[in-house]
Amino acid sequence: MRHLISPLDFSVEELDKLLDLANDIENNPDKYAEACKRKKLATCFYEPSTRTRLSFEAAMLNLGGSVLGFAGADSSSAAKGESVSDTIRVISSYADICAIRHPKEGAALVAASKSDIPVINAGDGGHQHPTQTLTDLLTIRSLKGRLDNITIGLCGDLKFGRTVHSLIHALVRYENVKFVLISPEELRVPEYIREDVLKAHGIEYKEVERLEDAIGELDALYMTRVQRERFFNEEDYIRLKDFYVLNKAKMEMAKEDMLVLHPLPRVNEIAVEVDDDPRAVYFKQAQYGVYVRMALILTLLGIEV
Repeated sequence: MRHLISPLDFSVEELDKLLDLANDIENNPDKYAEACKRKKLATCFYEPSTRTRLSFEAAMLNLGGSVLGFAGADSSSAAKGESVSDTIRVISSYADICAIRHPKEGAALVAASKSDIPVINAGDGGHQHPTQTLTDLLTIRSLKGRLDNITIGLCGDLKFGRTVHSLIHALVRYENVKFVLISPEELRVPEYIREDVLKAHGIEYKEVERLEDAIGELDALYMTRVQRERFFNEEDYIRLKDFYVLNKAKMEMAKEDMLVLHPLPRVNEIAVEVDDDPRAVYFKQAQYGVYVRMALILTLLGIEV
């Protein structure tokens, strides 16, 4: 039995196989329409979510399975004080696979250690978001044709952004990937990622504060929102929330084939006027999220079609 807690739980070869499967699902959806018939997915979301939860549910329904679960801690026994360990032990007798999102780092790992069914980390605090990373990798590979030999800019909240942390962990395993880290001083990437991931792997990177200083050299730009829920005081959030806004004027400085990705939801960091630019692929990215989660469910359940 396997779980997905971190993007590093799969080797590069396994990731490539998973992404190949997701592309086949995209191109041949009918082939997989009953692959998970009579299988149940539990979605245990202790934290609000739209895309991640609904894409997991859509993925299982597209595979012919069914879904049960809860969409907030207040609507579960966590409100009564039940531990994650006890919850997953109970869920294991109800479902065949579980996706869990929790505000505390390490909660998914705890669940996996006590579970009798595969556990998927759907986001744990500011730590990891591996299925978003799979979505990001599928999007870049499908639209660029490769995951190596690219320069990617990560812009916005690089301190608390779990999507950013997971993506860096995943991409350092590919050849000739360069990072441009674009953030204000207060939201720079954590020291452990700079030292233990980027420098430890000999990865070329630079840190800049202005998006305008970097956008022209990028093959992909990964925008993120400044997350109110990760801040300890409102003043810091208000001061930094509109630090970066990607608009048409900035897009004119970018390469003609640069991709713009965003894990969503966006607030003000991408102007609506950018949506019509063919390089803006964040809504397509959300669709890729369904395909890759379908592929992941099949892989963890050991179902071959």
